[in-house]
Amino acid sequence: MLRTFDLILIGVMTAAAAVTYTIKHRAELKLEEVHRLEAEIKLERDTIDLLKADWALQSQPNRLERLVNNYNSELQLQPTPSTSLVHAKELPMLKSQVPVPDVTEAKAGGTKSKPKAVPAKAEAEDDDLMATGSVE
Repeated sequence: MLRTFDLILIGVMTAAAAVTYTIKHRAELKLEEVHRLEAEIKLERDTIDLLKADWALQSQPNRLERLVNNYNSELQLQPTPSTSLVHAKELPMLKSQVPVPDVTEAKAGGTKSKPKAVPAKAEAEDDDLMATGSVE
C-alpha cells in the first residue's frame, strides 16, 4: 500500500512541477512583452519630443521672415486683410447640418412640405472655438 501511495504522490509532485514551470514560463514571456512595450513607448515619446523641437525650430518667426524675404518674388505673398477673417459661426453649414428632404412624400406626390433639419450641436454665440497656436 505504501508503494502505491508513494507513486501517486510522485506523480502529483511531477504534475505540480510541470504546471509551475508552465506558469513561470508564461510570466517570463509576459515580462518580456512588457519590456518591449515600454521600449516602444519610450521610443514614441522620444520621437514626439524630437518632432516638437523640430516644429519649434521650423516655426521660428525670424526664420519664417527670412524665408519670406528670400522667396518673396516667387511666392508673391501679401498680408491678409482684416476683412478676410471670419469667425467659425460665420462659415457655411456643415454637410451633416444640411436639411434632408423627405423622400417618401415626394414619391407619393404629396404636397410640398418643409424639409426636416438635422439637429446640430448648440454652441454659444460668443464662444470662439477655433484652436490656434502651438502644438500642445
